[in-house]
Order: sequence, then C-alpha cells, then structure tokens
Amino acid sequence: MHRQLPLLVKMFSDPQPVLDRLRAEYGPVVGLGFGPAKMAIVGGPREVHGLFGRPVEDFRWNHKFNALAVVVGKQSMITSDGDDWARRRASVQSAFSRRRLNGWIPMILEQADAAIDTLPAHGTHDVDLYRVGRAAILEIVVRAFFGESMADRATTFGELMQRPQDYLELPAWKQFPHPFPFGERGRVKADRRAFDELVRHAIASIRANPSGDPGDVLEVLVHDDSVGEQEILDQVNTLVGAGFDTTAASLSWMLWCCGLEPDVWAALRAEADDVLGAPGGGHHDGADHTTLNRLEFADRVVRETLRLHPAGVISPREAARDIDVGGHTITKGTLVLWSAHLSGRDPAVWNDPLRFDPARFEEMTGDQQAAADAAWVPFGGGRRNCIGFALAKMELTLLIARLAQRLDVAAPASGKPGPVGMVVNRPRGGVPFQVTRRT
Repeated sequence: MHRQLPLLVKMFSDPQPVLDRLRAEYGPVVGLGFGPAKMAIVGGPREVHGLFGRPVEDFRWNHKFNALAVVVGKQSMITSDGDDWARRRASVQSAFSRRRLNGWIPMILEQADAAIDTLPAHGTHDVDLYRVGRAAILEIVVRAFFGESMADRATTFGELMQRPQDYLELPAWKQFPHPFPFGERGRVKADRRAFDELVRHAIASIRANPSGDPGDVLEVLVHDDSVGEQEILDQVNTLVGAGFDTTAASLSWMLWCCGLEPDVWAALRAEADDVLGAPGGGHHDGADHTTLNRLEFADRVVRETLRLHPAGVISPREAARDIDVGGHTITKGTLVLWSAHLSGRDPAVWNDPLRFDPARFEEMTGDQQAAADAAWVPFGGGRRNCIGFALAKMELTLLIARLAQRLDVAAPASGKPGPVGMVVNRPRGGVPFQVTRRT
C-alpha cells in the first residue's frame, strides 16, 4: 500500500507518466487501490477491445466516483445506466445522422472563417489559437444542435462552462463531494443553475411559438413526451459541454503537431486550396457531402493527432459484476479505467509510436488496418461509444484544413508543452503561436 499511495496521488493530478510507467512495469492490465477504492487500469489494445465487446450491463456509469455528475447532471445520458441510458441516448440520436452532419459542412466553414476574421488582417501577432478554436467550436455546436434560435446564447454558455471545466481539471481529491453552497463545487453548481435558467427560457419560447424545425434538437426534446424537463436540461448541458470542450482540446493538440511540422502545414494548405477553393472567398455553399472524403490528408492528420493525444486519457466505468479482461479477474465494484492514451501508443501496434506521422494511416495492409482499428479508440467503442464522434471528427477535419489554408503559423522554440486536465486533456498554456493571416 505504501508504494501505491504516491502513484494514486499522481494518477489523479498528472496521469500520463503514471500510466506509461505502470504499463511498462506491469503490463496491459494493472490493479491499484485498496479497500473500497479499487481500480483496474486497462491499456492494452486487445484488452481494451475486449472490454468494449462486453455487455453494457457488466458496468455502471452512475457510480460514486463519477465526477461528471455535478456538471452534466444525474439524468444525462453519460451518467445513466440501463433503460434510462438507452432512452436518453435515443432521444438525441437523430441529431447525428449522416445527412444532418453533411448539412452542417458549410456552417462549420463559415464559423471557421468568422473566427479567423477576428484576427488582425495585417502583420504577425502573438495569438493563442486554443481560444480562437474553442470559440469557433462553441458557435458550431450551438448552431448544429439548436439552430439559430439559440446562437446568441453561445458566448454566455461558454462563460458558464468555464468554471466547470476548471473544476474538472482539479486533482481528484479537490473534487470531493459535499452539499455546501461554497467552494469550487458550490460555484460550479451555481453556474449550472444559471445555464439551466437560460435553457428554461428557450423551452418556454418553443412551447409558445414552435418553429417545427426538425433540426432543432431542443425543440425535438421539448415535444418528446418520454423526456422530462430535468432530462432535457441535462441533455442540453451534455451536448454543449462535451461537444465543444473535448473537440477544442483535440484541435489544440493538432495545431501543435502540425505547427511544428512545416511540411505537414503546407500539405494541409495545398489540399484545402484544391478542395475548398480560394480562402476567404465565401465558397461555403460549394461544400457538400463529398468535401470530407476529398480532404484525405486532413483526415489522416486528425487520426494521428487523436492517436497520440486523445481528449480523454483515462475513462472510468464501474464493474457491476466480476468480469474477466484479458485473463485478469476484475471484481465487482472495481473502478475500471480504460486508456485510449496507452492503446494509441502501444509499440506492438504502432511503429515508432511517439512520432507524429500521418502517413502511417496510408496504404495499410489488412492486418495493419485491423490492428489499428482495435487500438485507435479516442471515442471509445461498443454501445457506449461517444455519440458525437462523427461530428467531432468532421469539425476537426474541416477546421484544420481551413486554418492551414488561411493562416501562416510559427510555434515557439520551446516546442510542444505537456498536458493538463484530468477529464479533458489539453496542452498546458494553450497554443501561443505567431500568426499571420494569408493574403
């Protein structure tokens, strides 16, 4: 126990070095903890793949260690189990149909251009591109899910979600549950109440004057008799929060990876010029369902970035019964932490795994493709995979293409920073690049 305690403390403040050490010393499945606080870290690609193949009934997501509940609510689909989870997920599933996703492509490019146009038109300037990308993604998510009716609330939503994001980045022992209306936890709850009040006003407006827009997820939820008001509030918070915070973190890592590789940036630009047309020319209407398929290099850049830097380094679920994972027995009540970070860097699957190399996803053999598919799990897998994975991947592909097309960037000589954040892993200090708008 005396050897485990420092590792546990480090795990819940700066997890990546601990994960790497445990994987190297003990293998793909490692048990930690004592008493009621038992956990199993699952990092081998084969073992993670096996975990996703198990019935969802083998696990609980609404458990005592789930820190997300204070932010997204106990009736969110990501903190629900059983029939409640299935019903809540189904209530928003239609928002992610391929037809709807394709319809958002011009809007995503429009918001990318709007964010770029906030930068100075002339000269070179120090810019934190994390903030630029985060603002664009927030606007995209609000418009995609709720249409123009709530677009004017996007900035306010972002402000109300900043403190919850900061709270979730605290070490685990600083997130200890308490019922008192003070401290960081109390302030997070106050921001959530303010967020809910904005959504309640929107709900009242929809009931008074329904638009009949089938693309407005909030209106669909309001008219769904199987969904209560608190469920609606929790789903909206989940869609907005999870939809922009994780994607913004992934875009930040992608900017670092590409900004340090001039040849990659140039290749992204050349492809974007060919597929998207002249930068700043207002060609959003020309983007269609073929656009993503033609951004082949940008797609490989996204996949390689998410392999190296998944937004969630570890993701928890609780074992609801004794289970076998890769020949290891994990007992009921154990917190199972599967790691996309470890699976994405496994040397048995990825040649030179710490090197950023988008070309590794080009012209794979059948065996290589199968191994990569099993090991590449930034959005999870199985029935409980990330519901918004296709939207996130589409946003990242279009945003990195447009940013490379319209901006010249220079990364600081200090190079790529370390990570920060427990629930969402982003670069420490943002993306402070020197930026010039392309003329």
